[in-house]
Amino acid sequence: MRIHSYETFGAADGPGVRFIVFLSGCPFRCRYCHNPDTWAKPPVQEATPDEVLAHALRYRPYWGAEGGLTASGGEPLLQAEAVADLFEKAHAAGATTCLDTAAGCFDRSDPAQRRLFAATDTVLLDLKLFDAAGHRALTGADNAPVLDCARYLAERGTDVWIRRVLVPGLTDGEEDLRRTGAFIRELGNVRRVEVLPYHALGVHKWQTLGLVYTLPDARPPTEDELARARALLAVSSVCKAQGAAEM
Repeated sequence: MRIHSYETFGAADGPGVRFIVFLSGCPFRCRYCHNPDTWAKPPVQEATPDEVLAHALRYRPYWGAEGGLTASGGEPLLQAEAVADLFEKAHAAGATTCLDTAAGCFDRSDPAQRRLFAATDTVLLDLKLFDAAGHRALTGADNAPVLDCARYLAERGTDVWIRRVLVPGLTDGEEDLRRTGAFIRELGNVRRVEVLPYHALGVHKWQTLGLVYTLPDARPPTEDELARARALLAVSSVCKAQGAAEM
């Protein structure tokens, strides 16, 4: 596995306390990305699924009933076969599994990806923008695979948490939020909807890597702007209908 880094006590990337493995490589180039150092495929380190699991299980006493192992990135679907192996072995060890994905390279015909999703308990799925042209301008890639991944997970009945990063003036358009909310309500398997406030904590990474950060004037949303986004997404109705939680 091509690995960027680990987080041994994650509380925001899946249910409960989780061990998170961040993988190298991503097909998106999101303008607000706070981890551009995970884009490149050359890894910081390499490890086998067995080695990653052994590392993770050292922290098992802290997980509680809900916690477990999360694969994030970068984009873990780029290493679907290895992550599937890791998740299957985690299940055999009695640990829960969570996949944090933007699904830019999703392909429902790929046997490795199908095997990975079969071994995944919860998927954290980023829906960055619903509008295709806006998504291409934001990420450099189309969102058709992302939306198809959401539909595929609904067909499987997999528990999904939807995430939307809110950048004032970029991802907070009224029509796009309404369309995203309508799409979420159609799925039927969404257990949580998170509106995540933009932050500039990763800008220094762009500078260190010699990359041009194209959102120098972007700012975090206010509480009122976050509440407006939740209302336009109709988060409360999604949560009520599907037994989900909102943030």
